[in-house]
This record gives sequence, C-alpha cells and structure tokens, in this order.
Amino acid sequence: MSNVSSLPVQHNESGVRDRVSAEEWEVRVALAAAYRLAALKRWTDHIYTHFSARVPGPEEHFLINAFGLLFDEITASNLVKVDIDGTIVDDPTGLGINYAGYVIHSAIHAARHDLKAVLHTHTRDGIAVSAQKGGLLPISQHSIGFSGRVAYHGYEGVALDLDERERLVADLGDKSVMILRNHGLLAAGVSVEHAFQQLQTLEYACNIQIAAQASGNAELIFPPAEVVAKVEEQAKVFKSGTGPHVVRHWNALIRQLERTDTDYKN
Repeated sequence: MSNVSSLPVQHNESGVRDRVSAEEWEVRVALAAAYRLAALKRWTDHIYTHFSARVPGPEEHFLINAFGLLFDEITASNLVKVDIDGTIVDDPTGLGINYAGYVIHSAIHAARHDLKAVLHTHTRDGIAVSAQKGGLLPISQHSIGFSGRVAYHGYEGVALDLDERERLVADLGDKSVMILRNHGLLAAGVSVEHAFQQLQTLEYACNIQIAAQASGNAELIFPPAEVVAKVEEQAKVFKSGTGPHVVRHWNALIRQLERTDTDYKN
C-alpha cells in the first residue's frame, strides 16, 4: 500500500466534478452531507474520525475524508478517493488520509460489498457504552430495535495493524452495526443515507442509556423477552435500508442542514 500519509498527490479540487462520473458525484454529495450533519449534531472528534462510501463502478475504490479537515469543512470535491490496497487515486487537497481510517474502512469495503457506506464516530456516550461490559442495553425503543443486530469488536489499540482487519470483519459477521470496545461506534448501510439513519438511532440509544444510568442507583426496567422479540421483528424494515423511511429520514435531515449550509455540495 502507498500514499496514505500526508504526501500531496494533486491539488485540483475545483475540477473534481468534471473528472468523475455522475454516479460518483452523487455519492460524494451524500457523503459530504453526512459529514456536515455529523458536525451539526456534534458527533465529531476534531479531525480524528471518518466516514467512507464505495465509489460506484467495477473498481475497488472508496471515498474518505482528507486528514486534517474538520467535518464541517468536507465538501463533495475535497473527499479523497483511495483503492482497497491503500493507494490514493485522487486527493484534491494533497492532505492524504488517516491511516487508522484506512485500516477500518478498507476492511469492511473489501469484505462486505453489500455495504456501500461505513460511518465511524468517537462520541462521548458512544464510547461510554462501548466501555460497559453489557454493551448496548435493551432499555429503550431505540436500543431494542438493534437487538440481535449489534456486533462487538475488542480494543486492540489505535487501528494501525493491517492484520486487525481480519478480526474486525470476523466480529462484524453479517451485521451492519458494530460497537468498537473502548473506542466508539460504527454503522454501515446499503447507502450513505441508510448508514446515517442507523448511526443516528444508535447514537441516540447510547445517549438514552447513559442518561438512564446517570443517577447510579435507579433500577432499570428491561422489557420482557417477547416484547424485545416483537420489536426486533418490527425493526427489520430498517435493517434493509431500501424502504421509503430512509428517504423520508434523509430528506428531513437535508432540509435541516440546508437552512444554514449548502457548501457541502461544492
């Protein structure tokens, strides 16, 4: 692998739309919107987390943020295109990418072609839940919807070792949502829009759990197994990511974003 450091490759941000397909540009705009929405929701950890999306087409390419830009600086044009082996294909900013981001995202993109987008956060409540032995607890409608759908991956240090990819993929299995122990949250989907919906619900489930545990001595109510099973069945519609609920959810988010920010589309 090569070019995953901050070595400049090219500086031609203004011409990106002209040199990519219409399908790739559409994915770039959606991914840039996801970054801006995460900034709006304060899910960021300065410059240290990453969202990615597979580039449509036969090549094993994906898009990810340039290392050094804040989430609210990401645009469709300044996303970096990298191949599955870590070679930078197109880097309009010349900043390169976060190597740990490459390790995590390339693992999933290489193994799970059904997942087109992978979103990873280091939020306070997400990390707090990741550090709890019980993980995500079935104590809210939001968390119960993930019952049976959350994978867990043990902490191995900063994700700089390529061989961790095999274990990460093995832990993910056939799921699309994962809690990285002592690290954060990861949600993937059949589209950027689907991945974001899953991440938003997972983040809120973690917020609720930490709030419910805040008193330290209040006994939590766990719904009976038959209710959990019922909600699991009801939530299957959200797992596929292909229903109209994803479009409605995303369109509402874009309306919210564009009240103050339209620069992401540039």
